[in-house]
Parts: sequence; structure tokens; C-alpha cells
Amino acid sequence: MKIDATVVTGSTETFVEAAVSAERNGYDAVWLAETAHDPTVGLTLSASRTGRITLGTAITVAFARTPLTAATTANDLHEVSGGRYVLGLGTQIKPHVEKRFSMPWSRPADRMREYVQAVRAIWATWNDGEPLRFTGEFYTHTLMPPFFSPAPNPYGTPPIHLAAVGPRMTEVAGEVADGLLAHAFSTERYLHEVTLPALRRGFEKAGRDGSGFELSGTALIATGSTEEELAASVRDVRRQIAFYGSTPAYAPVLELHGWGELATELNRRSRLAAKDPSQWDAMGELIDDEVLHAIAVVAEPDGVGPALARRFSGVAARIPFYAPTGADLDRWEPARRYLQDLTTGDR
Repeated sequence: MKIDATVVTGSTETFVEAAVSAERNGYDAVWLAETAHDPTVGLTLSASRTGRITLGTAITVAFARTPLTAATTANDLHEVSGGRYVLGLGTQIKPHVEKRFSMPWSRPADRMREYVQAVRAIWATWNDGEPLRFTGEFYTHTLMPPFFSPAPNPYGTPPIHLAAVGPRMTEVAGEVADGLLAHAFSTERYLHEVTLPALRRGFEKAGRDGSGFELSGTALIATGSTEEELAASVRDVRRQIAFYGSTPAYAPVLELHGWGELATELNRRSRLAAKDPSQWDAMGELIDDEVLHAIAVVAEPDGVGPALARRFSGVAARIPFYAPTGADLDRWEPARRYLQDLTTGDR
């Protein structure tokens, strides 16, 4: 089991510092989210200041760019990092794709399957000299003159990991990807009853046995060294659960547990928040202890590692700590050491 860190906010320099720190402290990978900054900039800078750690996006918004754009950037990052790059792709949600990126949205699972296939077809043209003849329902790539074709990448092609919550996208990950970036908005029951069966269906559809496939298991974590720190962390996590739970695409996680009315109410409040931002804090108060403990790990620092091990051992190949900024890496040290010792057999 590999231990990673995911940085979701902060400046580009913050991420670079986090990557350097993560490598120094023994992490296996560091992932950068596409939020307020283009993750490729932080990853390029990090590649020049690190030499071992895997660098990946969690996620790059696929539908905000064409397969050729994604293939080109990923190919370059894989080369400049010395073969350490992982292309983590996700869909985002319809309002963001259409209203923030001004890009088309339709049948996201089918579109993502074809997107990955198109990226791989482009890479095959560059690396193996195969003619580019990809014609799909959503994407068509049939022109690649030598002037626009890079030389074969000395490190081959980067792995592709897909982010998924719902069963259809998870199945696509099992069918065409090298890994699954399981969302932090999940529960142990949802993982075993929905995610893993969908992943196996994807393997079976593609005739794969799943060997070498990497599932990254992420959990929201509330922790603190004092009662005050823990209470503040719990409040933050309740708000984060409410934020994710307000998204209709994530409602199945709550519905599995019989919390469908909560999903409906959170979505209603999120629409009110456009005019009344105080709704976001109020939404966090709707997350009771049962929902909190089902979705998040709530523990003192020394208890986080064992809790993650109970949830993900035997299932996840990687456990990324969800760190909003690079400065949060220090708080995960007890858990990282515990999981690393567990992996090496020192516990």
C-alpha cells in the first residue's frame, strides 16, 4: 500500500513546497487538484525539484480540454518528470463544465470512456507510429502530420487514473483506466456494495483481471491534538460533507443509507446559497453524527492511521491524505508512519 498526499488549494508555490516536503518525508506520490490554478504548472515546477516521488493530477478536468490537449500535456509532463507522472482525469459536474469552462456536457460515462480511448490512440501514434484514425461519437482525431507529432517518449506513456463516485463511471475506470481515484465522499458500505462491484464489472467487460490496477482510497479526516482542534476539524468536515452531499450526482452515497431526504435538502440549500452564502455553514449543521462517522474518519492523530487501515486494507493500493494546503502535511505524520510501518511489516 502506497501513502500519498493530495493538495487541493493554495498557491502554486505552496504545492511545490508540499511536493518537496512529501518526498523528503517518504510519501510515494503527491497529487494536485485543478481548482484555482492549472495543476500542470505546479507539477512541472515540482518535477525539477524532486527526483523520486510520483506526481499526478487529482484531478485534471477532462471535459474542459480536448483529448489531444490532455494527451500533449501529459506526454510532456511524463518526459520532464522522468516517467513519474500520472494523468488523473475527472469529469467535474455539468454546471461547471457548461458554465465555467463553456464546454459541452452529455452522457459523462460514455464520453469519458471515449476520451480515454482517444488519448491512448494519440499516444500510440506518437510512440508506435500507428496512423491516427480515431473516430468516435464524441471525438474525432484523424490528422497528425509529422511536424506536430513529438518523438516517442523515452519513458513510455503515463498511467491514466479516473475519478469516480457513481457506478457507471467506476465501471468505465475498470474498463479503460489504470487506476481509480475513489472520491472522499463515500462510506465503507458504499465502497463494498457499489464501488468494488462496479469496478469488477468494468474489468469483466474489458476482459481484464485487474492486476496492476491501483485503487486510491481517500477519506475525509477530522482530527486534532486538543478538544478544541478536534471540534474545529469536525465542523470543517461537516461543512465539506454538506458541500459534496448537495451535488445530485453524489446523492446515491446518501441514498444507499436511507438519507435521500438529506441529499434533497442539501441541494435545496445550496441553491439558496447563491444569494445567501450563510447557507453553507447552516448546511454543515444538518450533518449529524451518524452521517459524519459513516463518511469521515474522526480520530485523534494517533488513531487516524488504524482507522484508515480498517477501511482500506486489502482494497486500496494507495491511500492519499486529503490535505487542503501543503502546510497540512505535518498533521498526517503519525498516520503516515503507522501505514508505512504496516506496509513494510514493522507492525
